[in-house]
Amino acid sequence: MAAARQQRPKRATASSSPKRAPGQGAARAATVASSDPLPADAPVPPVRRTARGTAKAASADAATRGQATTPASPPPKPASPPPKPASPPSKPGAAKRRAGGTRAPAAAATRDTAAPPEAAVRSAVPPSFVAKDLAPTSAGAFPMWSIDPTRLLSLQNEYATRLQDLWSGFLKPEGAPPALGDKRFSAPEWTKQTPFAWSAALYLLNADFLQRMADSVDADAKTRERIRFFTQQWVDALSPSNFLPTNPEAQQLLLDSNGDSLRHGIENLLADIGKGHISMTDESAFEVGRNVGTSKGAVVFRNDVIELIQYSPSTPTVGTRPLLLVPPFINKYYILDLQPENSFVAHAVSRGHTVFLVSWINAQPEHGKLTWDDYIERGIVEAIHRVQTISRSDTINALGFCVGGTILATGLAALAARGEKPVASLTLMTTLLDFEEPGVLGVFIDPAQVGWREQTLGDGGLMTGQELATTFSFLRPNDLVWNYVVANYLKGKAPPAFDLLYWNSDGTNLPGPLYCWYLRHMYLQNELRVPNALTCMGEKIDLRRIDVPTYIFGAREDHIVPWRAAYGSTQLLSNRLRFALGASGHIAGAINPASKNKRSYWIGESLPASPDAWLAGAVEHPGSWWNDWAAWLEAFKGPEQPAPARLGDAANPPLEPAPGRYVKMKAKPATGTAGTVPQP
Repeated sequence: MAAARQQRPKRATASSSPKRAPGQGAARAATVASSDPLPADAPVPPVRRTARGTAKAASADAATRGQATTPASPPPKPASPPPKPASPPSKPGAAKRRAGGTRAPAAAATRDTAAPPEAAVRSAVPPSFVAKDLAPTSAGAFPMWSIDPTRLLSLQNEYATRLQDLWSGFLKPEGAPPALGDKRFSAPEWTKQTPFAWSAALYLLNADFLQRMADSVDADAKTRERIRFFTQQWVDALSPSNFLPTNPEAQQLLLDSNGDSLRHGIENLLADIGKGHISMTDESAFEVGRNVGTSKGAVVFRNDVIELIQYSPSTPTVGTRPLLLVPPFINKYYILDLQPENSFVAHAVSRGHTVFLVSWINAQPEHGKLTWDDYIERGIVEAIHRVQTISRSDTINALGFCVGGTILATGLAALAARGEKPVASLTLMTTLLDFEEPGVLGVFIDPAQVGWREQTLGDGGLMTGQELATTFSFLRPNDLVWNYVVANYLKGKAPPAFDLLYWNSDGTNLPGPLYCWYLRHMYLQNELRVPNALTCMGEKIDLRRIDVPTYIFGAREDHIVPWRAAYGSTQLLSNRLRFALGASGHIAGAINPASKNKRSYWIGESLPASPDAWLAGAVEHPGSWWNDWAAWLEAFKGPEQPAPARLGDAANPPLEPAPGRYVKMKAKPATGTAGTVPQP
């Protein structure tokens, strides 16, 4: 029988028919391997083209793979590839907008590589299984993706079988409701009312099929990750639990409360619209300095970038060498001091360290022109010098958390280039120095996005805390977005008081030039790992010059700083290094108080180039990694001396009690500034 005729589908347009929900269109998706276009506000939305598995396509695919096949008819003549789009012209003033640090042009390393020519890709796969992005890369080529027809056919057959089984069960009068196995549908109302149970089961089937299709895409790593990410976003958003007409639990609550749940839900929605974000916790239940961030201490220095806090000792003697903590400037510092029982600050103080901490400014419009160099010079370097002066110690111990570790390492490398070696030991907690594998945040990074940010923020303005918080929430949409949409708005419940979620909602604004420089030189071009590729504070940056004993911590389930990427720091630094891998994620893995003795961590004595080789030889230990770190740091604490009776010194007297004022500043939207433009 002659092969069915193939027709190349039209590009999706604004006038295209509306998207089908997973529960409505998957039967067609089983036979027509397509998926709806991504939301229009996606950074780089991949277009999915319709593909029909015909005899011709299967024959052509088999031929490209060197398989023997007898085509039903001669294979079609390959179409000529379309002309390659021209590269977009450079924007005037781009160099000026990349303020805050410069790079050596000859030594700069970049991860931005051109996609393979379209003709080469089309010669390897059937035309109907090839797709390309709407926007070209910086090289002018279109990233290509395809799905193996054999894999697609296998998915279609499996889907048809599972759908038939589901439908057969639905038609049986005495049939039990399907097992759902998803916490979104765990309430008894989902199984008591049969239509809702089968609707949820159909959604889960279609969601699984779409996600597995996304996992089957053959493309470069960036394109695959984006397709998976935005498919997951779309699938999670269209869950029947997210809508009142398809959520029996919310409907029953509406009836039981005589409509009060709906009224409260509308009130919660209007309140959150006024706040500009979805409430995750009762924000009125917490206040920094009253019941979070309560460790005793004082602000002993302040400038336009930081407050420096010195904490009161809790032991009769302390080491002569102090410890400086550098938290990320993207969040408030009190994640290190939430409650006395889980405070990293209190833990370090209890081990006889004189602890100082950097509290970053929550940038306001007047700070909108601060650069990466400003944050190093007036933040990191100033803090180090003040701690040296107050403690009367030539060297200190330093710890950086997340991006706080990135900027701390950059500052130490710049000081080393000047001949200064101010630290005796360094600790990096879930920190990226090599951005080759930046985790899920990498889906937002490409030349077009970074260039757009430089246009809007590079010369000044604010990247608002609200926008940053929204981005991080959608990294885990079911847990940090839709869970609260259902509870707050559909069920009308008041969010409970939870200190960690209060911290998570307490956003921080960033100066535009700082943010743009960080995106380009770290995430996009990955230059920190390349010796002398960057220039900061007028000095060439080479991480090998830091050359101090270093403790490096990664979290095994971290989606922001993948542990293998954190392990990459072991290949960039010199001197005696120790790598510890903790259980759980970015926050729960790092903030694992020793007193609770929960979870576990892994230690390996050797540091091979491969992180997986390290893990194969590592030994698991029960409890918190804090104990291992404290034992390691003991060797660098210095001789014991009586604890200081007063904080600060004559040149740096206490200005006000901890937690200070910068941490209490709120990230209010900066109306009228360049930083208020939403991220596409």
